[in-house]
Amino acid sequence: MSKITAAITAVGSYVPDFVLSNQVLETMVDTNDEWITSRTGIKERRILKEEGKGTSYMAIKAAQNLLEKSGIDPKEIDMVIMATATPDLPVAATGVFVATEIGATNAFAYDLQAACSSFLYGMSTAAAYIQSGRYKKVLLIGADKMSSIIDYTDRATCIIFGDGAGAVLFEPNQEGLGLQDEFLRSDGIGREFLKIDAGGSILPPSQETIDKKQHSVFQDGKTVFKYAVSGMADVSEKIMQRNNLSHDDVNWLIAHQANKRIIDATANRMGLDESKVLINIQRYGNTTSATLPLLLSDFEHKLKKGDNLIFAAFGGGFTWGSIYLKWAYDKN
Repeated sequence: MSKITAAITAVGSYVPDFVLSNQVLETMVDTNDEWITSRTGIKERRILKEEGKGTSYMAIKAAQNLLEKSGIDPKEIDMVIMATATPDLPVAATGVFVATEIGATNAFAYDLQAACSSFLYGMSTAAAYIQSGRYKKVLLIGADKMSSIIDYTDRATCIIFGDGAGAVLFEPNQEGLGLQDEFLRSDGIGREFLKIDAGGSILPPSQETIDKKQHSVFQDGKTVFKYAVSGMADVSEKIMQRNNLSHDDVNWLIAHQANKRIIDATANRMGLDESKVLINIQRYGNTTSATLPLLLSDFEHKLKKGDNLIFAAFGGGFTWGSIYLKWAYDKN
């Protein structure tokens, strides 16, 4: 009997309609299009503006898009993993609500939080469940409403983040396709450099924390950039070496869309030509847990069965890693 691997067999996505361009940001904070583009590669980002709608709304839309495209009955889904840093509510897992709303009534669900590495870690988790032989269909969703935790008077963070969602389905494969290897890392040294100070168990919400704007993302940009450049490049190079992959063997780099300079540095370390680097940061900004599945959805038409994909991400905490995956299908 051949070994069971976990392959991605379907993808879906959703981004809000409202576009927050660099030109609009120029009217909100002291910045300009040239400054933002040259340092980040971002031209615009999508924002979920509708009142009363949170991360679950986008996750449901992305999952429904996947189900419609693939023709899969949601009742066949065994589990739903919700990768997010911006859950709808504390305590009540967003993934549980999403599973119910899409009709995945035979699935169990939970949330997974590792900042911008959430989806990458979720890939590892989903694959492990499939490879165990116990589950046949695992839906992994990456979604974040970053606009809900951004201070739009802070030019250091408001230019970076956007809202969006993407979903993938993992299923068993006996052709040797799917997830091949992973190299995941974390280091608590990053706790102080990218965080939200208040709202957790250390500093619960109060009028004082609200007045001090301690419920919005704080980022020490230079420090995070330094660690992200070295972290993503190191693990991507490591996973290539461990699997005897040359730059010719890698078909696509699927990198977390945080900053184009970080993506370029990772590709350079891997020796990849820019034609092999998938990028949509200019359209969406950093959507945190959604960047990797949004790339798969946007460029699904380019991916061919058997293609070697290297995924890489870096997030707060710090969390980071790389995954080597063989693509399992051609888009019809």
